[in-house]
Amino acid sequence: MNPVARVVRRTRAAVRGRAATSRATSAAVRRAAAARGRVAAPPGAVPVHVLVGPPGAGNTGDLAMVEAFVENVSGRVVVVERNPGDLRLAPHLSASADVVSLPHLVYGRGAQRTRDLEAFAELLDTAASLSVVGADMLDGGYSLTGSVNRILLAELGALRGVPTRLLGFSWNASPRRPAARALRAAARAGAAPLLRDPHSAARARATGVPGVVETADVVFLARSADDGLAEQARAQTRRSGARGLAVVNASALVGKRVDQVAEYRTLVEHLVASGLAVVLLPHVLRGTSDDLTACRAVAEAVAGDVPPGSVHLVERAPTPAEVRGLAASAQVVVTGRMHLAIMSLMAGVPAVTFSTQGKVSGLMEALGVPELCVEPAPGMGSRVISLLDSLQDGDVAGRLQHHLPGQRERALRNVEGLGGLHG
Repeated sequence: MNPVARVVRRTRAAVRGRAATSRATSAAVRRAAAARGRVAAPPGAVPVHVLVGPPGAGNTGDLAMVEAFVENVSGRVVVVERNPGDLRLAPHLSASADVVSLPHLVYGRGAQRTRDLEAFAELLDTAASLSVVGADMLDGGYSLTGSVNRILLAELGALRGVPTRLLGFSWNASPRRPAARALRAAARAGAAPLLRDPHSAARARATGVPGVVETADVVFLARSADDGLAEQARAQTRRSGARGLAVVNASALVGKRVDQVAEYRTLVEHLVASGLAVVLLPHVLRGTSDDLTACRAVAEAVAGDVPPGSVHLVERAPTPAEVRGLAASAQVVVTGRMHLAIMSLMAGVPAVTFSTQGKVSGLMEALGVPELCVEPAPGMGSRVISLLDSLQDGDVAGRLQHHLPGQRERALRNVEGLGGLHG
């Protein structure tokens, strides 16, 4: 059996919970790495940074992470996606990045996964670096298979001598054991574990992960903005006679935990009554998690109770740049999606965020606004209304402005050593 096939076999056994441990998996990865070796890049060649991307496929936050990374490194970036079209980068990044589809690299098995592992190994032959998008995908909370396999790709890169990092990710209080074993092994091999908030960093250390680096989400480094949606929202605000704008996201993820339509109905009616026009903004549009359906249900619920034109539903997937432009024009944002919160907070706009997977509390603490983290539960609409009323008497904007520079500095650790910024 060739070394790559051994990696596949060990990985599949580990995630099925068989007797194979991360030590056995690591041994297989080491044998594969030793067999492959490295190939020196030609003298003077433009550095190539390999980025294992997130699922994407309609997830605006996933695309935001990839684009922020590409915007902030020098050289070329090879983005590895699952299926063609999962990660459609903004046109201005086309000169800086190539996108390669390896559909079986993370979730495949057998001969198909072996072929994709071989293709991935070829990408690493002359790579200047390997980065794996971590976010909320490494602790096993969503997919144990995906978590273990992503971490193993980082271990493979590190063992081959490629400077490797797991980009800013969360780590929940109860990680799945195979994921924790895989992360410890990858970190021992030399892959840098970059935790994106203080709570996650503390949890990872408590899990026994060596070399933890506290950073921030890479999206804090995003620099582009598109005012297209913002202009539409400002026109809506003028037509409705509102004094300002609120952006509201109903998350399909939160909807799995609580009956949220009635909660959002109460909230949206309050926002409109307080003089704000409301934009209902989906953030994830895909079969397994469809915010558009959730937002449309809210729009239909309030249709007969608010003045015409006071609530507008965005019925397509916005680009990350459009989200940043829209969020920056709002007075307040309420969301069940963390990256929508980040793209609002980085503009100094308060973003009340419903917590999922334990990944929001650390973000808000790092920015000095822990009260903006709200647990999704019955009555959450009324709790958000009370919170919004209390924010008017506080100094949330001042605290955000105070903490944002430090947050951006921490976010830069995601791309440290990867050159400068693209022009």
